[in-house]
Amino acid sequence: MSRNVQVVILCEDRQHEAFARRFLALAGKQVRVQRVEVSPRGRGSGEQFVRERFVKELAYYRVRKHRVGQALVVLIDADAAQSATRVEQIDKACGEKDSERRQADERVAIFAPARNIETWLAYLAGKNVNETDRYPRLIRERDCQDQTQRLYEMCQQGAMEGTPPSSLVAACAEYRTRLQ
Repeated sequence: MSRNVQVVILCEDRQHEAFARRFLALAGKQVRVQRVEVSPRGRGSGEQFVRERFVKELAYYRVRKHRVGQALVVLIDADAAQSATRVEQIDKACGEKDSERRQADERVAIFAPARNIETWLAYLAGKNVNETDRYPRLIRERDCQDQTQRLYEMCQQGAMEGTPPSSLVAACAEYRTRLQ
């Protein structure tokens, strides 16, 4: 991201927020996180919060995109579903609320780690992973700095090491086409 961009992050939890903030900080000095909408703890499904809030945030993005360099970054765990299925569910939420789905030219990126963000963090820490097992959470959310650095470098090079999770490969493609 080269020019001044104001980003809104919509995510399920604080680990998603920390991951997104660190990655965006690496992506460009002109990126400013304007606002973070994170699912309130103990108030239901984080996935449902993101899915329902997406339409509102997309409308906000569309109102402001012509006046200000805007971007919307969405992080949602795929859980037991496939990553592409979760992204389709988010896009489908627009149709249910009589809103247009996101367009190819919009800076709206949806990242859906399968099974969850911990799968990506384990892979980026050098472990062999699959997208069905659960991996342990980090003790502190902010401890994902090394993993985000490694992901940023891989996305810039356009090449992943070893056998990456397919949802992470899709995330790099989403980053390149929607945000870069």
